[in-house]
Amino acid sequence: MSKSTVGSAPGETPAASDEQDLGAAGSQLSTAPVDTLASGPALGLIGWARWFWRQLTSMRVALLLLLLLALGAIPGSLIPQSGTDETKVAEFRQAHGTLAPIYDRLGLFHVYSSVWFSAIYILLFVSLIGCIVPRTWQFVGQLRSRPPGAPKRLTRLPAYTTWRTDAEPEQVREAGLTLLRKRRFRAHLAGDAVAAEKGYLREVGNLSFHIALIVMLVAFACGQLYKSEGNKLVVEGDGFSNTLTQYNDFKSGNLFSTDDLNPFSFSLDKFTGTYETSGPNTGTARTFQSAITYSVGAYGKDKKAVVKVNHPLEIDDSKIYLTAHGYAPVITVRDGKGNVVYRDAVPLLPLDSNITSSGVIKVLDGYRDAKGVGEQLGISAFFLPTYTKGSEAASTFPALRNPVLNLTPYHGDLGVNSGIPQSVYQLDKSHMKEFKDSKGAQLRDNLKPGETMTLPNGAGSVTYEGTKEWANFQITQQPASGWALGGAIAAIFGLAGSLFLQRRRVWVRAVQGDDGVTVVEMAGLGRSESAKVPEELGDLAGILYDQAPSTPDPDTPDTPGSPASPASPEPEVVPAEGAEK
Repeated sequence: MSKSTVGSAPGETPAASDEQDLGAAGSQLSTAPVDTLASGPALGLIGWARWFWRQLTSMRVALLLLLLLALGAIPGSLIPQSGTDETKVAEFRQAHGTLAPIYDRLGLFHVYSSVWFSAIYILLFVSLIGCIVPRTWQFVGQLRSRPPGAPKRLTRLPAYTTWRTDAEPEQVREAGLTLLRKRRFRAHLAGDAVAAEKGYLREVGNLSFHIALIVMLVAFACGQLYKSEGNKLVVEGDGFSNTLTQYNDFKSGNLFSTDDLNPFSFSLDKFTGTYETSGPNTGTARTFQSAITYSVGAYGKDKKAVVKVNHPLEIDDSKIYLTAHGYAPVITVRDGKGNVVYRDAVPLLPLDSNITSSGVIKVLDGYRDAKGVGEQLGISAFFLPTYTKGSEAASTFPALRNPVLNLTPYHGDLGVNSGIPQSVYQLDKSHMKEFKDSKGAQLRDNLKPGETMTLPNGAGSVTYEGTKEWANFQITQQPASGWALGGAIAAIFGLAGSLFLQRRRVWVRAVQGDDGVTVVEMAGLGRSESAKVPEELGDLAGILYDQAPSTPDPDTPDTPGSPASPASPEPEVVPAEGAEK
């Protein structure tokens, strides 16, 4: 029968022995590295390298780098970025002649590809890897090892209880081992005590959180390097094929290749938009969707789909978003001999929430006036979906209630052959002449669907045939977005596990005292101060107490004729001697 012994190792003072004993009991409750260089780096290059690596892989530096990364992303949200909108960057340069050169030197017009942002990103990446790898190996070693044996003085631990019982020590230890294993503790017999540990998922959550951050960083990096994003305006009845020449504008990551474009095509069958007709939200869109027919690959079957705002169509890793809508009046232009030289739906750009729109109709080839002289026509167009008399400057409702198209024609040279690029929505009038009406004023007219404007001197005519609608689609392709989402979810669960789970140890010692009665001691130790450890120890002690109840106190002997002394009450867990309260 083993006996309880409390004392110090030879040559050690009791205090030193206790501290060493408690240190062994609380060791490896965490995989955080021990700061062996707290007093300063060793001399020499190797010492400084060790010190720098230890600082880089420390938690405080990782948090600092995360904070710097978040702060560095702020200018990317406030300042126009060259990779997103070159036009706004050009406008900013023109409006801020002093700030623009400074921003250029600091890389603030391309924050996410700048040297300083990349340096923070890479350092954070290295810091996380340098933190995870050793802690993972250390944690694997802890999983393969057993919980440490019980300290000599369990009374020094934060939670402690004891009682005396008539049960044999082996029976108590066996009952304690069975109980702890049922409570999902990793338990084993270590000398005269049972050593058990629980809460390994805390460290699993901690490591999962850090690994998830690495997955997110890699996913974001791949997404930026291999991404593509373009816009295409499609009129009802027209289509789009996912090739570079089909886009109105296109931008991509540094490692993107046109071979990475997913092969698909689609056509816009019909755009549907309905609006609130009354109340404070009059004119607000209620329905905003596009019915399309699409196919994947060169010989794919046609499929129907509806694209709505925030509900994109996904084809492989490409997403097709509906981003804008407008009107495209169908215009027919005839020359002086009545020949049709132009017939098309002309997309106009909205100017306000009621889709008051403007644009340009350009007739480049085939037009000849009444004398047979070849010219080019340019017609400024101003469109009101709902025209109301007295409000000629803007539409009063976004739907086609009373559409009116205002046209102002010009003739001459549009300048498209000069080699200088120009917008399809702007008209260069420097080499154009106005058409004059019978009174000598500039020709201008309002047309309703089906009406025709006759150009003076037999120069031809312009007919407003009707109105189609157009939709603007943004086609994005960003690889690894699923990995980024998975990393974010894993990071949340990992962080929750590391915050709400506690790693703790429990010891059950049962030894035979000098009087032959078994002394049972139970103690618990957690990684941090928590009320959960004493509560859990009290619960375990209560169950074990029922299996090995206490014996009468020997200090209160029975006397003839008097009732037997009552048994000791059920043990109560209290803060142990020397423990912090």
